[in-house]
Amino acid sequence: MAARSGWTPAGPGAHHRDVGSAGPASAGLRDAARARTQPVRRSRSELGAPPAAALPAAHAPGQAHRTRSETQSAFHMLVKRHTTGLHRWSLNRCYSRKFRQVALFLPGTWLLYLPCTWSIGLAADPGCFPDWYMLSLFGTGAILMRGAGCTINDMWDRDFDKKVERTANRPIAAGDISAFQSFVFLGAQLTLALGVLLHLNYYSIAMGAASLLLVVTYPLMKRVTFWPQLALGLTFNWGALLGWSAVKGSCDPAVCLPLYFSGVMWTLIYDTIYAHQDKKDDALIGLKSTALLFRENTKQWLSGFGVAMVGALSLVGASSGQTLPYYAAVAAVGAHLAHQIYTVDIHRAEDCWEKFTSNRTVGLLLFLGIVLGNLYKDKPDETKGVDAVGEESERTS
Repeated sequence: MAARSGWTPAGPGAHHRDVGSAGPASAGLRDAARARTQPVRRSRSELGAPPAAALPAAHAPGQAHRTRSETQSAFHMLVKRHTTGLHRWSLNRCYSRKFRQVALFLPGTWLLYLPCTWSIGLAADPGCFPDWYMLSLFGTGAILMRGAGCTINDMWDRDFDKKVERTANRPIAAGDISAFQSFVFLGAQLTLALGVLLHLNYYSIAMGAASLLLVVTYPLMKRVTFWPQLALGLTFNWGALLGWSAVKGSCDPAVCLPLYFSGVMWTLIYDTIYAHQDKKDDALIGLKSTALLFRENTKQWLSGFGVAMVGALSLVGASSGQTLPYYAAVAAVGAHLAHQIYTVDIHRAEDCWEKFTSNRTVGLLLFLGIVLGNLYKDKPDETKGVDAVGEESERTS
């Protein structure tokens, strides 16, 4: 992402029940449980980091209860931070009982995955559900590629991270992990992602490989242009092209291109809102973003992107023969975006974070509309086809 530092809040299951009955002993256990559920600091460059203002106080020196993450080896710290499955799980004393946070609940993974679901849903046969195998395959790929993107981003940003107190102790920036070790870890992530890609047809394999150029270069865009959110949009919405081709064997430009365009417009909206959390830090260290470019005109720009997104989605519906539920979902998406844009306070980081995270709902609304709209279509009548063949054979005999 265009912004740089932040933290990851405790996720589902982070708040433990009070243990035992009332009294000093039970209070001590509650204090210990709270000490084990302190949030883990992370980079705001990873999609899905809330504002730093919400960060609780750190452990006091010599505090008895420390998270295990504070004593992990450097390599384990890197794994925790970048694997999008493992780095988002708590590696503390409650590890054996429940995960504090899972990748499925993180906005970044969802925002990468949802355009894939739209495309797969649109490619389904009339009257049928989407291909569940493809949905699960692309979900696995989204988790792996999101982790790879985080690793690449931190490798590029290690010099910037050294200048910021909250990120100076990150393994790569602190020198705990060498460049070679980082490349090895990235290679492992990309190898697993390649394994997922090889389950697709040759056309889709070629398309997936082509996206690597975007994955590697988009973290650099914030150094050279005020439009890094556009580069992120081109990267994050590649699944809008890939999902259709994985089901159909190739892309239909009449459907895939406006769907891809609508996804890019959507990314410009949510990532500009996200970037407003970090605009002061970005300006100080020389990074660029659409938040710094648009400034007080942000809402006007975002309104234009929203209109373009809804218009492109309407074109997708017309090109794919969609039905009423789809257009109702597009209207709901438009209303949700209008509410976001109208009510967002770009000068309050907490509100920007809330509006940003609500975009998972936008993507899910559209996916639901696609599924219901497709089910509302009439299935092809196979009996008519059989009767027509029979009549033709009788004529020729």
